[in-house]
Amino acid sequence: MKIAFQKYNKAQKILYVFAVFFFCAIFFAIGAQADNFDFAKNQKRIVLQDDGMTFESSSETQTVEEFFNEKKITLQAHDLVFPDKNEKIFSGTKIIILRAKEITIKEGKNTDKLYTFANTVEQAIWADNKIELDQDDVTVPDRSTPIKDGMVIVVTHVLIKEEVKNVDIDFKTISNEDDKLGWRVKKVTQKGETGIKEVKYKIVYNDGKEISRKILESNVTKNPIEEIVTQGTLVKVGKVHTGAASWYAWTGTMAAANPWLPMGSYVRVTNQDNGKSVIVKINDRGPFGNGRIIDLDKVAFAQIAPIGQGTANIKMEVITN
Repeated sequence: MKIAFQKYNKAQKILYVFAVFFFCAIFFAIGAQADNFDFAKNQKRIVLQDDGMTFESSSETQTVEEFFNEKKITLQAHDLVFPDKNEKIFSGTKIIILRAKEITIKEGKNTDKLYTFANTVEQAIWADNKIELDQDDVTVPDRSTPIKDGMVIVVTHVLIKEEVKNVDIDFKTISNEDDKLGWRVKKVTQKGETGIKEVKYKIVYNDGKEISRKILESNVTKNPIEEIVTQGTLVKVGKVHTGAASWYAWTGTMAAANPWLPMGSYVRVTNQDNGKSVIVKINDRGPFGNGRIIDLDKVAFAQIAPIGQGTANIKMEVITN
């Protein structure tokens, strides 16, 4: 090689050396640009991802911690850094900061404060091993809401289930009359029976407390049987008296006052002007006015004549049965 070089004259040698240096300079310039490395200043290209946001920066520092100090980047106690703060950095190093957010999760009577790196409400709840979040459970804010520092999350556990229950169907009571039975006789001539229907419910519970119950379907499995009550209407009468009847507000029952009939006896009083009748029990003495043979309690008098009328022309029959 030395011999070959000596074949060139001095001008050619100078040109040769100059060309070598020129191409070397171009080579190193291209290389420095490729990796963003400034030989003169020893600058490194650093990619910083801080809580999901990406930045590019340059630095002459040697470690992650020195880089943070230079860029005045502060960390909180629960934040995470990758790589570690003591790790060396090189051109092209990517530094990731995960910012911890303090949140409060309320579940029933329980309140839990924690730090999370989750992005959404649902992820934060899943990360809390104390809570099991089911499909129908409700969160406020909504599950997809982005996490913010200081956020309060309320979890309501929702249980939806179906329940089948037998429900009684009340029977109806109907009345009829029998003129062969004494007027004081009242008896059940057909016993009523409760029916049954099978009801399917959809029930919703919030934190164990029922908040709604909806009937999905209802089927009668046993029809109710009506109860029949028969009232006797047979009245046997003895002596008959006519005269005037007045009224008084006293007992509020089907009672009356008469000067001579035995206490506890019954009479049928008929308004001779309209034919309306009522049966009353003698429990007092009176009246003592001229022509009046009986005083009816106000409620009894109202069944045969208007209260405002004061008196009525009546027929009084003494009941013997």
